[in-house]
This record gives sequence, C-alpha cells and structure tokens, in this order.
Amino acid sequence: MNIIESFKLDGRVALVTGAGKGIGEGIALGLAEAGADVALVARTRTDLERVAERIREGGRRALVVPGDVADVAAFPSLVRQVEEGLGPIDVLVNCAGIQRRMTVLEATVEGWEQVINTNLRSVYFLCQAVGKGMVARGRGGKVVNIASMTSYRGFHTVSPYGISKAGVANFTKVLALEWAPHNIQVNAIAPGWIATPMTAQMGADRIRWVNQHVPQGKFGTPRDVAGLAVFLASPAADYLTGQTIPVDGGFLAGNPWPPIPAQP
Repeated sequence: MNIIESFKLDGRVALVTGAGKGIGEGIALGLAEAGADVALVARTRTDLERVAERIREGGRRALVVPGDVADVAAFPSLVRQVEEGLGPIDVLVNCAGIQRRMTVLEATVEGWEQVINTNLRSVYFLCQAVGKGMVARGRGGKVVNIASMTSYRGFHTVSPYGISKAGVANFTKVLALEWAPHNIQVNAIAPGWIATPMTAQMGADRIRWVNQHVPQGKFGTPRDVAGLAVFLASPAADYLTGQTIPVDGGFLAGNPWPPIPAQP
C-alpha cells in the first residue's frame, strides 16, 4: 500500500454521532469522500436526511438513524440497525455533544446530568456496544472521540462541559490500552473554536476575544476537523493510539502578544 492509498477508507463502514450539523456533519462528509459508507446519528431527522443526500450524491451509502445518544439503553438496537443496513462497523466517531452554561453555584443536578449523559456517558457505552463486535470479528477498528479545549484548560461557566470533555480525553487513553491487543486504535480530537451552529450563538465580544487570542486569528471550520478524523480513521494512523490531538489554530501553544487586532 502506497502512502496515498493508506489514507483511503474504501469498503469501510463508519458510524458518526452528532452527524446532523457542525463538526459531526463535516466529519461524516469527509469520511464519505475518503470512501466510507456512513451511518448518521442525531436527534433531528431532517438534518440527517440533508447530510445523507450529500453523501449519496458522492456515490457512497448513507443510513439515517435518528436517536438521542443520552438513551444508552437503545445502543444495542442502534448497532444492530447499522450493521444490518450497511455492514459491520469499522469506524466509530463520537461527536454528539451539548453545552449548558452555568456557574458551580448555579448548577443543577438536571443540567449536570444532561451534559454528562450526552457528552461522556454516551461515549463510554456506545464504545462498549460497537466494540463488542469489533473485538469479536478480530479485524481491528478505529474509534475517534471528540474532546475539547476544555479537556486541557478551565473556562468560566462551563464546568460540567469541561468535566465531560476531560473525561473523554482520559477515557480515550484507557480504551486505547484495553483494545490495543485487538488492533483497535482509539484517539480523540480536541477542536478549538470552530464555526458551527453552536459557536454562532456567541456574542460579538466573545467572537472578538477568540479572534484576538487564537494565533491564526480566526475560527476554524468543520473541514479542518474532518481532515484529522479521516487520518485517524485510516490505515495511515495504525500506529497512533491513545492520543488527544488539538485542532485549535495554535490556541494551546500560547496566546499571541500583543493580541491580534480585531477583524473589521
């Protein structure tokens, strides 16, 4: 296999959660462009159907599976549906996530559980549900989790989110160790500020702050994350496991000084 061939995903089946918009949509489209057939999971069917149509236009198969990843009891049925529709799952991308802003003093058990159940518990138990088949088949596989800048640093008013994403980064290491004997590589991507429907809700002052403190002076795009996801899902990354890799425009490298001038 030459180096270019090692990045291709022809004949592989990928399951992507949070695939209806934003980073999840970008990753699903990127995996399909690299040759994979893709099962799309999110809560809103209309979003999934739109992404599925784009995948099919590119000549790959797409399966729409509406569902809420907070419902872990549904995971065995979800996996069966995907494998009956597309075949055994070779690549799992855990991208579904939510954020609820709250200080520690304002936090509620309900708000905590919404974030932790969607962002962390779902990752753990969907890996379990998909991994049973990967291990039993004995032909290896790939898991790509979505972490965050909050996996590394504390940010005001997002403590449950940050805790969930720190947990994803740690779980990625643990799972990489447990599944290494089965030739299953487990890695995570830590996106910085990416232009998505979630970040579109940010106020002008916060957008200005991001543009001034990210060394590249701008937000990233879902395609910026998708490129790394394709690599991690491909044979080119067969000797890479247990890592959380930032895609952050240089933010974790340090803050530029003086701050980058605000864009007009």
